[in-house]
Amino acid sequence: MFERSRKGENALLIQPHAGGPPDEGVLEEFGELARSAGAAVAHVATARIDRPNPAMLLGKGKLEELKAVAEATGADLVLVNHPLSPGQERNLEKYFERRVVDRTGLILDIFAQRARSHEGKLQVELAQLRHMATRLVRGWSHLDSQRGGSIGLRGPGETQLETDRRLLQKRVDMLQKRLGKVEVQNTQMRRARVRSELPRVALVGYTNAGKSTLFNALAGSDAYVADQLFATLDPTVRKVALAGGNVVLADTVGFVRDLPHELVAAFRSTLSEAREADLLIHLIDAADPLREERIAQVDDVLAEIGAGDIPQLLVYNKIDRLDVEPRHDRPHAGDHLDEVATRERVWISARDGLGIDLLREALGQRLGLRRLHAELRLPPEAGRLRARLHQIDAIRGESHDEDGWLLDLDIPLADARRLAALADGIPLRPLLPAE
Repeated sequence: MFERSRKGENALLIQPHAGGPPDEGVLEEFGELARSAGAAVAHVATARIDRPNPAMLLGKGKLEELKAVAEATGADLVLVNHPLSPGQERNLEKYFERRVVDRTGLILDIFAQRARSHEGKLQVELAQLRHMATRLVRGWSHLDSQRGGSIGLRGPGETQLETDRRLLQKRVDMLQKRLGKVEVQNTQMRRARVRSELPRVALVGYTNAGKSTLFNALAGSDAYVADQLFATLDPTVRKVALAGGNVVLADTVGFVRDLPHELVAAFRSTLSEAREADLLIHLIDAADPLREERIAQVDDVLAEIGAGDIPQLLVYNKIDRLDVEPRHDRPHAGDHLDEVATRERVWISARDGLGIDLLREALGQRLGLRRLHAELRLPPEAGRLRARLHQIDAIRGESHDEDGWLLDLDIPLADARRLAALADGIPLRPLLPAE
């Protein structure tokens, strides 16, 4: 067996494709994935596959060509932008005498580097172990040795491979229990947000579209921002003040084409923020020549996680890279809202703050956020209602006499309706407009 390199930073990238030339966007994204994982790209090679080789994926002639390239460029790692079976991965490693990592393994490695929260780290480890479970035999000759038959080690003769699989399954079971507890805690927190009756908005989009930058612009937060794929993995939630009231805004992990199913399953907590939202801000890199394709790919992932029917507001970011002014495109009566060209769209630059006010206004309109401006006379016995109005900063001014308080109100209409519904006789009710 070969000795694996411990460096694994100088990578030969192999892009399989079927018929015709490979998509330039796919090649560019593959290179970004490799660099995001910390690899230096030694060479990018394409390989046309009409009929995949069950044992090696690629044909003999192509393999010989690629091995020569790996040796000439000094690549100690081979990255394949395609899912590989455990057998294919093992056979390719034996042939190239180098580590081989497929697309799923590459994305898992990036996720392992990016996860910051306790839950995120547990989710990544669980996904890695499940991926590793089918690949335990690759490249390690000691896994076939018998433990039984030696002094002090006599027993049922369990192989090292079986022992490793058993220990791995124990670790998987333990991680699932831990994640179950964390999920219960997160569910309770989400239920608390639901009880607060604040509308929930989730930021979704293709990775590196600028979600964290926009999140910071809207929430005044300091979420981690970097020009790299999957910069944000852990869900970040903040309360955001809009003109008509407050909303809960969640930043989520970026999507990517052909997102491995095990990653969708592992990051159920992050993705649940999108699944349980009242509105999705679907952020798009306006300068991306493949932006329409990216929109379709994000829609596919949303459908896969059960969020395909949640209303969307398309937000085209990075207009600073184009000759485009901020604007709000509203759909007209008769438009088909399931078509990208006729969805409601806002054009912004989150980095430069262009169009953020338009976006805030659009969010308020889509969420039905309206405000009530009125004078309210409260009798002396309505002290609890007055205290509640102060608590939510709804009173702009007030005066007091023997008949009670005269309040100058500025309150989100949703809050006014909720307070009026708490008990009969509350003086807010006559001020409310008809539903």
